[in-house]
Amino acid sequence: MADKKTETWSGRFVFILATVGAAVGLGNIWKFPYTLGNSGGSAFVLIYIVAILLVATPIMLSEMVIGRHARRSAPAAMRETALESGASPYWQIVGWMGLLALMLVLSFYSVIAGWTGAYLVKSVSGGLNGLSPEEVGRDFGEFLHDPGWMIVWHFLFIAATVVVVSRGIRLGLEKLVVVLMPTLFIMLVALVIYSGFNGDFERAIEFLFSADLSKVTPSVALAAVGQAFFSVNVGVGAVLTYSAYVPDDVNLFRSALAVSFGDTLVALLAGLAIFPIVFAHGLDPSEGPGLIFVTLSTAFAAMPGGSIIATLFFAMLLFAALTSSISMLETMTARLYEVRGLKRRTAAASIGAVAFLLGLITVFSFSRWENVYPLGDFAVFAGKTPFDLIDYLVSNILMPVGGMLYALFAGWWISRETLVAQIGVGDGAIFKLWLVLARLVAPLAIAAVFVYNLA
Repeated sequence: MADKKTETWSGRFVFILATVGAAVGLGNIWKFPYTLGNSGGSAFVLIYIVAILLVATPIMLSEMVIGRHARRSAPAAMRETALESGASPYWQIVGWMGLLALMLVLSFYSVIAGWTGAYLVKSVSGGLNGLSPEEVGRDFGEFLHDPGWMIVWHFLFIAATVVVVSRGIRLGLEKLVVVLMPTLFIMLVALVIYSGFNGDFERAIEFLFSADLSKVTPSVALAAVGQAFFSVNVGVGAVLTYSAYVPDDVNLFRSALAVSFGDTLVALLAGLAIFPIVFAHGLDPSEGPGLIFVTLSTAFAAMPGGSIIATLFFAMLLFAALTSSISMLETMTARLYEVRGLKRRTAAASIGAVAFLLGLITVFSFSRWENVYPLGDFAVFAGKTPFDLIDYLVSNILMPVGGMLYALFAGWWISRETLVAQIGVGDGAIFKLWLVLARLVAPLAIAAVFVYNLA
């Protein structure tokens, strides 16, 4: 059996920064605003916050408990904890599902993060200045149809991720997050202040926080629960792996709440930074994935000092993407050097190379394969490119099933003594509440989202 991990974070604050960094990424700053815009605004926010507390946080705490207790990679941690609890060793399949999901996510996440790098350079060079809305849209379309440049940016982002993970916990991940996360937060607050003075801040506040319960529909509720679940990066073993490096004196319950709070704060600040600009320029908040790269770029191109604001925005987005990508690569690297005895550098580079090659599927899905629909004969997959199919597999199957199983395993199979010792709140009302959420509420909520997404 592999040795337990000996590396640790230097303390609770760094662990929280790293875990928030793993959760905060393109999903918060890119996906959250356009999902919110498509889902009723304030009604979506209200359900999203409730779902963070009742669904995402209990699952996160479940992963934390398993990770610190076993101090191994996700598959090994699940196998060891299952055997210790008298359960089937096949629970390790949950860990392997997470690794598969992370490999697929990293492959396309790196491509999209590469877009951010390209737009950061455009912003610094003033390449967006003075462009009309039609020219901004055409520029983005031309970029997506240029696989050469997309591959270059995809490679650069993967390479940066590999370099950080290769240096280990203290020298790599920790040194990066203690710089990038405070910087990201400061940049985000600066953008909110800018939007407050130069955008339609009052309308944005109303859109985000003036809850209109008449807009709460089953589809809005399920979209909010799904976004909350994916926002905090649970269900794939990344939180479990980071928790394997947590010192024993760190309180996991308070850490989970801090991570959820930090992640939610970033998502809401992103909305406050983006929507005032959107409304001030008469743009559509429900634009979809193009909200960042086309809609906001159009606003940046038209506003005084837009290149400076665009540079700040895309730098922030790139930082957020990097803190998430290193958590994905670290989770897979931990497993490879655990079972193969490879040096960390070799393990990280090997996995990075595979993710880079898989990412070419996404690159070509926006150009040469944009009209290729491998499973188009099936109604549910009609119109889905190879990239769309990968995204569907991860988002609609692997992640929700993984999150549900982590919660059920921790809630029903791990001994009460182990749970009490790891969570750090005693055996009172808070612990019993978590037990109900992990055993029943979170799995049922995810099951509802899962069935809805497959329908």
